[in-house]
Amino acid sequence: MTQATDSVTEADQIDTAYDTDYQAGQDNVQMLGMEVHNPVFFISAFLTVAFVVGTLMFPADAKSLLEASKGWAINNFDWLFMAGGNLFVLFCLALIVLPVGRIRLGGEDAKPDFSLNSWFAMLFAAGMGIGLMFWSVAEPVAYYTDWWGTPLNAEARTEMGAAAAMGGTMFHWGLHPWAIYGVVGLSLAFFAYNKGMPLTIRSTFYPLLGERCWGPIGHFIDVLAVLATIFGLATSLGLGAKQAASGLAFLFGVEDTISTQIGIIVGVTFVAIISVVRGLDGGVKLLSNINMALALLLLLFVILVGPTLAIAAGFGTTLTSYVENIVPLSNWIGREDEKFFHGWTVFYWAWWVSWSPFVGMFIARISRGRTVREFVIAVLLVPTLVTMVWMAAFGGSALEQVQNGIGELSGGIGEVSLAMFQMLENLPLHEITSFIGIVLVLVFFVTSSDSGSLVIDSITAGGKLDAPVPQRVFWASLEGLIAGVLLFGGGAEALSALQAGAITTGLPFTLVLILMCLSLYLGLRHERQVTGQ
Repeated sequence: MTQATDSVTEADQIDTAYDTDYQAGQDNVQMLGMEVHNPVFFISAFLTVAFVVGTLMFPADAKSLLEASKGWAINNFDWLFMAGGNLFVLFCLALIVLPVGRIRLGGEDAKPDFSLNSWFAMLFAAGMGIGLMFWSVAEPVAYYTDWWGTPLNAEARTEMGAAAAMGGTMFHWGLHPWAIYGVVGLSLAFFAYNKGMPLTIRSTFYPLLGERCWGPIGHFIDVLAVLATIFGLATSLGLGAKQAASGLAFLFGVEDTISTQIGIIVGVTFVAIISVVRGLDGGVKLLSNINMALALLLLLFVILVGPTLAIAAGFGTTLTSYVENIVPLSNWIGREDEKFFHGWTVFYWAWWVSWSPFVGMFIARISRGRTVREFVIAVLLVPTLVTMVWMAAFGGSALEQVQNGIGELSGGIGEVSLAMFQMLENLPLHEITSFIGIVLVLVFFVTSSDSGSLVIDSITAGGKLDAPVPQRVFWASLEGLIAGVLLFGGGAEALSALQAGAITTGLPFTLVLILMCLSLYLGLRHERQVTGQ
């Protein structure tokens, strides 16, 4: 009896560590029909506008400065990005097998808000659906032809080079990026749904910072998350417009001009605004389900009418190469493949980290009712398997064409945005499949834009989930405006500057994520002690 009483007393003492009077939206102010958090909204908006104005006034100087910052971060802190990425994978795998995996997000009686299929569709659409459309063909071909370095210095245009190309591509789109998203998503979901804290990045640090997370330190973390998210989304929107415009020019002969690209941005932003006004159920969920159905249709088509046997063999090759090379590719000491290591891997890790506040918070919003174990398996292992199938089909088909001298890809990568369309051109019904590809690119960007807007809206509203509609419209419009204005006023240099800015934010946010792992572990351990789950 004494031991049981002592145990309850200990749990009660631990529970007081989470007692806080802070409520979501506590520091909010009313403005123009919006309810914004002071000072996160105003600082974020000011820095965003200042960046855009400065980049438009001095595009070349901005690009030079930010590219130098990006290069400094990547070249001097490659060890931090790589060590952090490895830590996140190991941490997530540990959560699957540890007893804390039984904890349910939202409490023991919580029920999932979305069906399994809709949940998977939204996970994938927000996480990296658009990236797979852009790089699943271009990246393996780039490595195989030594466009900009090869994984572990594998010899280009050889059988070993082909295996290394597929394994290296899978490395960049497999466990590591999804572990980065998983850490952020699980931390946000746990502290919001199990501890009743605002759904904002700062809440995840309550076990480490206590009430200080509601002060200047918390403001800094949230502002950094907003800037990383809006810069990353605006960059992707601009790059996606370029790919869609290239596809329209390739398929219909539409002139690929700045006007065409801005028209695409306006169209995507308009649809995103409609979706974000309709909310999760009527907007993101609906579009995600449509997009995943189209993606599955395109995937099955490529598998069935493409080099089916080569794709099947390519899946085994990709899996084997990924497993064999994941440790050497994760190592940062004594790497001799510097072009590949810095130009691709470290760049990717910084990019995934910069996207993690957006994707992680969106995953958290749709994951109430799942257990920790179910969450990690769904976020880490299932997307990795699906990505492997996608890469084997699209990347494998592309390599088959290159190896046999078929089509434009056989000469190597010309324009990255055209690579997928050049691969589809050598398959039957390429006009139809290329059109589906364009639609997928556009709708993936709509889902990224509106889910990102919901995330930024939540952060700048102090963690509230029901901020006014004008506020959602404001952020969705701002993303499109930034991408369009920079593309029109500064062209490729301005977009490159924006991308370099997003990558640079990945450095401090890597440290944030490492501390987040510790904070999440402390929170999960406390939950087990209090609830016995």
